[in-house]
Amino acid sequence: MDQPRKAGNSPILVEMNARETRYWCACGKSASQPFCDGSHKGTTDIIPVLFTVEESGTKALCNCKQTKTPPYCDGSHLTAD
Repeated sequence: MDQPRKAGNSPILVEMNARETRYWCACGKSASQPFCDGSHKGTTDIIPVLFTVEESGTKALCNCKQTKTPPYCDGSHLTAD
């Protein structure tokens, strides 16, 4: 199984609306971080995570790709290599 590429060392803060649905990049290859742009196709077996926001507001989305709560940051960037 492929390992994700670390896209950054801290979460990306994104203003999102309730019921908004997006694909979060799980592979780290997207040029549109933290969202998927299709860069994983044909290059990795890692697939994006479809998620729907429950409440409007600023969301901290994982950029190190090590979170245990995708797509949301859980602080894993503090210990990720």
